[in-house]
Amino acid sequence: MSESKKQKLSNVDTSDGTDSANSKLKDEFRFSEDPSLEKIREMQAVFCRERNWDQFHTPRNVLLALVGEVGELAEIFQWKGEVDVGLPDFSQEERDHVGQEMSDILIYLVRLADRCRIDLPSAVLQKIEHNAQKYPVNKAYGNNKKYTAYAAEDAGKALPNGDQ
Repeated sequence: MSESKKQKLSNVDTSDGTDSANSKLKDEFRFSEDPSLEKIREMQAVFCRERNWDQFHTPRNVLLALVGEVGELAEIFQWKGEVDVGLPDFSQEERDHVGQEMSDILIYLVRLADRCRIDLPSAVLQKIEHNAQKYPVNKAYGNNKKYTAYAAEDAGKALPNGDQ
């Protein structure tokens, strides 16, 4: 186990039974640390270069392939009704199929970022920060409203002279 993972797990306090984020860390699902998005980008770039496919992988074409793969994933869930976290009612074959389609989606998304020259990990960090500003915890906690609803609520609370 990596030192960072050990450190995160050592910070977990489950003795008090609280519903804090840290006490839930122990049972939280986690991805493996390898491969990184950069490693996936490198592997896919080599795979495509070896087959002389770069000529076909324009951003538009990769995007359309990505959308097709999303449709294939959606098809697995179609007619299932609500699906519980962890897919407990899925057979192992269905779970494997979900993993394959998700892998296709990730590969195409990383390939699209590569072909568009977008640093996807940096863009993700920026987007998470942006979402944190749009959805402040004190307004969004347990609430599924769109961020525009919070702005409308704030506008309604403003006094007629513009003071808050």
